[in-house]
Amino acid sequence: MSSRPTSWYVFGFINIAILSLVACSGEKRPNADASAFRVALLTPGPISDQAWNATAYQGLERMRDSLGASISHIQTKTPAEFEENFRQYGAKGFDLVIGHGFEFQDAARRVGPQFPQTLFATTGGEGAGPNVVALSFAFDEPSYLAGMAAAAMTRTGVIGVIGGTELPPVKLGFEAFLAGARLVRPDIRLLTAYIGNWDDASAGKEQTLAQLSQKADVIYQNADAAGLGVFQAVRQAKGAWVIGSNADQNGLAPEVTLGSVLVDVPHAFLLLARQRQANTVQGPTLRFATASEVVRWVPNPTAPPLPEQVRAKMDSVRAEFAAGARPVLTPR
Repeated sequence: MSSRPTSWYVFGFINIAILSLVACSGEKRPNADASAFRVALLTPGPISDQAWNATAYQGLERMRDSLGASISHIQTKTPAEFEENFRQYGAKGFDLVIGHGFEFQDAARRVGPQFPQTLFATTGGEGAGPNVVALSFAFDEPSYLAGMAAAAMTRTGVIGVIGGTELPPVKLGFEAFLAGARLVRPDIRLLTAYIGNWDDASAGKEQTLAQLSQKADVIYQNADAAGLGVFQAVRQAKGAWVIGSNADQNGLAPEVTLGSVLVDVPHAFLLLARQRQANTVQGPTLRFATASEVVRWVPNPTAPPLPEQVRAKMDSVRAEFAAGARPVLTPR
């Protein structure tokens, strides 16, 4: 589906330098034993984004550290590369190959049957057979809670959402955000923008400035590296808040961050890898919802507290999600 200020600019540049070296170094084989458990990851963007792709690489590292897996990572740029790299890893006999995003599902379905000994997984979409599975994150549930928080904080009654591209999981999260906001403030108005890519921070900043000029004072972004521009614009504005996504982004600009819609991708990847090792994968779709703690709303501890009535309602709604209820989305 999703990790996306002066101090964090410096931190970000250091991360980009280090992680770019890691990403470009190709396959990581800490164990030369050919029988080692081998896992590969394809990401649609840089693992320096401090959002969706960064959390996926953290998951890859966790599989290495916890399971002794030999790991490999490639950043893909086009749909043709999705299929090409899936096929290369299948031909090499990798045990698990993960395409990190909804957009990888068609390539996985085409390539998977050719390599039945390899498990192909995508984060998003739907699985399509015994060795082609999908991890489904209930991103809409914490997004709903984020909407409730946004409605409690807005002074103008105008909130915004900014996405990378209009993928179904992103759109669903934004719809849930609006539904949660309307539960607290029925008259709230939502501005929506899509950047058209996941890595142009300048475009993310421009879209944010446009929404701020239309009186939006809480903006929820799901745009990976492009989302860093959203944080920059909100930080420079006065009296506005930003909501992070995919990773815990509360530390990127803590003085203007209301909270983060977190997807604990590393935990989900580790669970999948353990099932793969034990041949107990229950596919074709593995769903992670609030009860799993893989998806959750993480309020920024340094942000002003929400009204007690809203916090109590959010706790009640979260309990309903944990019990299996789903967000009720309303027409825009």
